[in-house]
Amino acid sequence: MAETTGRVAVYLDFDNIVISWYDRVHGRNAYGKDRQRITDNPNDAEVAERLKQATIEVGAIIDYASSFGTLVLTRAYADWSSPVNAEYRSQLVARAVDLVQLFPAAAYAKNGADIRLAVDAVEDMFRLPDLTHVVIVAGDSDYVPLAQRCKRLGRYVIGVGVAGSTAKSLAAACDEFESYDSLPGVVRPTADAPAEVSAKDKPEPKSTTRSRRTRTAAPKQDDQSEATSLLVRALRLGHDKTDSDEWLHASAVKTQMRRMDPSFSEKALGYRSFNDFLRSRDDVAALEESGHERLVRLQEA
Repeated sequence: MAETTGRVAVYLDFDNIVISWYDRVHGRNAYGKDRQRITDNPNDAEVAERLKQATIEVGAIIDYASSFGTLVLTRAYADWSSPVNAEYRSQLVARAVDLVQLFPAAAYAKNGADIRLAVDAVEDMFRLPDLTHVVIVAGDSDYVPLAQRCKRLGRYVIGVGVAGSTAKSLAAACDEFESYDSLPGVVRPTADAPAEVSAKDKPEPKSTTRSRRTRTAAPKQDDQSEATSLLVRALRLGHDKTDSDEWLHASAVKTQMRRMDPSFSEKALGYRSFNDFLRSRDDVAALEESGHERLVRLQEA
């Protein structure tokens, strides 16, 4: 993690994160299918329950951003007259978040959050030269040029987005990327029946509601394989730099992995720590734990 003495600006494309998380919880394109019902009658019992299950933990995002330093400004962009967003207003204001009102040009049209957010961010960087970190909470590839411009202007760029809904290009454009799913305080969605089946039609599992909502979805096997491949490449690079097969500091290996793929997160893969992640890859990586030092190297063939 970057040093915590920074001065941080946070920009949230709130519509993006709300819709992405709704789809993550209820299934692909679930929000698009439910949009009319939500707009027409947000207080309907079934609609209200689905919205509740996909509630965004605003505090988790703000707390994560504050880990990089003092929050100089925090802005959230959305149509705050929309019932889906309106319920968050008091929470956001309580965390000193400025609410920027955006209106869609027509029904279901984009509200231009990406353009407004990008213009404000660039203006802020010139207006506030002491800003050191920029946190972009979104998943749209439209934000790639903004992330690149922030880096060229000397800022450390952190991205936050929902797993499965964030463009790989955006994650790669950031110095560091964290999945919203893996933030402390966020309950990851369950692996229950697809969202196309409504709550009233879906058979109730034998387990209690509490156990169902706290069970996390297993990471995809492809994600695990990609993480293993990333680890091997990082270790090989480390060995090439030292021109030997000597032990490498685990923290340095993780840093290299994050440089190669800013979206890498051991927590998103289901591990409590990077050491746990390394232990699970003992077929490709040898881990030596002595005192406070953690060393790792490629397993000998």
